[in-house]
Amino acid sequence: MINFSNHGIKPKLTLDLKAAGNWISDVVVSEHKIVGDIYYIFCSDDELLEINKQYLNHDTLTDIISFPESNSTNIISGEIYISIDRVRENAMMYGVKFINELYRVMVHGVLHFVGYGDGTPEDRAKMRSKEDYYLNLQP
Repeated sequence: MINFSNHGIKPKLTLDLKAAGNWISDVVVSEHKIVGDIYYIFCSDDELLEINKQYLNHDTLTDIISFPESNSTNIISGEIYISIDRVRENAMMYGVKFINELYRVMVHGVLHFVGYGDGTPEDRAKMRSKEDYYLNLQP
């Protein structure tokens, strides 16, 4: 099940949660995995910075941090924290609509859970290709 929560985001996101959840579920299934419990937590830069410091020992802003929670390689579960502040800024910087950048970050997080990385240039290229592919399939 795909779950969403806003942590103090104002104004609240105007996101079709049912459509977004179905799309993310379709991504997981397309990658031949089973949808477990996936939690998207939309938060501020400040909140995500604290998480970054506490759990990853990084004192930098980021748009997303994902924590996989499944012990199975086939069941996809975990928490995906997304800084709405970073998504807004990145959308402006890249000249794309906010909602498009939000969906890119959302699919990026779940692609990490199914096994894609972004630690090398090759991994980043494959991740970007997968993001683009699934973004074209969104409703």
